[in-house]
This record gives sequence, C-alpha cells and structure tokens, in this order.
Amino acid sequence: MHYKLKVTTIAVTAFLSGILTHSQIYAQKIKEQPQTVPVVQTKPRKIRLGKASWYSERSPGINKRTANNEYFDDSDLTCAIWGVEFNQKIKVTNLNNGKSIVVRVNDRGPHKRYVRRGRIIDLTKGAFAQISTLRKGLINVEIEFL
Repeated sequence: MHYKLKVTTIAVTAFLSGILTHSQIYAQKIKEQPQTVPVVQTKPRKIRLGKASWYSERSPGINKRTANNEYFDDSDLTCAIWGVEFNQKIKVTNLNNGKSIVVRVNDRGPHKRYVRRGRIIDLTKGAFAQISTLRKGLINVEIEFL
C-alpha cells in the first residue's frame, strides 16, 4: 500500500509540473509576441474657404435643368460648384454665424468671373436660407467634402 502511495504521488507531481511548465512556456510566448494595435486610417479633410451665393428659378440665365440633367428646384438642398463630381456631398458652414448644412452637387457654377473674385459655390435658395438670410446675397463660407 505504501508503494502505491509513492507511485501515485510521483505521478501526480510529474503531471502537475508538466502542466505548470507548459503554462509558463505558453505565457512567455504570449508576452514575446508584439501586441498589435489596429490603426484607424482617417481621410484627411478637404476644406476650401471662400464666398457663397444663392440662385433660384427666377435668377437670370437659370435653365430648367441642371448640369447633370435634373430638373432645377430651388427648394432642394443642392449646389453648383466647379471641379467636383456630381452627387458629391458637401458641408457648407457660414463663418459669420457657425450654421452649416449638407448639400449635394448637381450643377456647375458660379460663373467664372465670380470665381476669380473668390466665390466658390452657389447654393440653391432653400439651402442658403437655412444658414443665412437671403438679403445677405454673399457670405463667407467653409466647405468640407464629405
């Protein structure tokens, strides 16, 4: 009986030491592996500063259709800008009062002679009215491409 107790004690000791050794080796391997932190890539914000104006169906020279062949509706939240893809979303912020609105590009403009003077975007009457009074006509804006 005494013999069986010695064998059992040796077997249990060997088993436990094997488990402990294995767990220590495994823990050391985990510590040695470099911890990787996922890197979130953010797109750099594209921002322009300039002046904005508004246009409506009653403005001189306005066609019934926009440059991308939609029917022009001056109550829609759309805009006219050069060099930007149609249906691009743009956040326009009035720098005088901090109000902003998101509009969609569906037309080309403003006229080149106004662009040379610092006007970068024409908003529809409905969009402009949400960030400024229509009496202003021209406002300083920041536009951000979304």
